[in-house]
Amino acid sequence: MFGVVYQAAMDRKAIHTDRAPRAIGPYSQAVRAGNLVFCSGQIPLDPETGELVHKEDVAGQTRQVMTNLRAVLKAAGADFGNAVRATIYLMNLDDFGAVNEVYGEFFESAPPPARACIEVAKLPRGALVEIDLIAAV
Repeated sequence: MFGVVYQAAMDRKAIHTDRAPRAIGPYSQAVRAGNLVFCSGQIPLDPETGELVHKEDVAGQTRQVMTNLRAVLKAAGADFGNAVRATIYLMNLDDFGAVNEVYGEFFESAPPPARACIEVAKLPRGALVEIDLIAAV
């Protein structure tokens, strides 16, 4: 035997808030496991209508995505200061500057998390940007 494998049971709790768009598939807005909160990717949907906003404006879409993420984090007892990892998915990497500017506004009072940014072929509902993140609480 090369070692002992230790597996601890970890409580998992689904996080939900009406202040962010409801899931459009079989997933949770976020899941808290131990002291980590795993936020599902958010696209720029209005939480009240479920409709895509700012269809041609990547900065406006990014602001809505970050607002949605803030609501999910709050429901989990966290905020952007708890974020440790984010992934940004862009339809067009040329939008990186505009997205980065808006994204940065949400971390003005806290160090930003580690991050990756990826250009993708398509996003749900024709969105221009999607962001997911992990927070430690």
